[in-house]
Amino acid sequence: MLISPAYAQGADGAGGFDVGFLLPMVLIFGVFYMLLIRPQQKKTKQHRELLEALRRGDRIITNGGLIGLITKVVDANELIVEIAQGVRVRVARSMVSTVMAKTEPSRDDDDDGDDDDEEERPRSRKRRRRRREARDDGDGQSDDDR
Repeated sequence: MLISPAYAQGADGAGGFDVGFLLPMVLIFGVFYMLLIRPQQKKTKQHRELLEALRRGDRIITNGGLIGLITKVVDANELIVEIAQGVRVRVARSMVSTVMAKTEPSRDDDDDGDDDDEEERPRSRKRRRRRREARDDGDGQSDDDR
């Protein structure tokens, strides 16, 4: 006989668990986690924080490419955005992709407790007086007295 018969391998590898197969699978999962899963989770967390921090006056870009100014925050899921002068649209909060310009917190959001109204009242009174004087034509009588 010129061809030797093929025999099955011995019983030493037939029924055991091969650790050499498990190690590459763990390494592949580790690489996927570090390169794909973890950065996506960080990006999702940043976007969620961006959406929570939206307020009136912020200039935003939506996922559809519309650029506008937030005029009103309706509720946790909706915004009213002015995309042109006098043109307002309702936008789902989740559709905001980026914030171009943030606004400063309004006085209502201040937690310092001071009342800044005393400083602003005289300025607005002066402004009203100047406007009244500018409307007056110089004869000593205001337009309201005629």
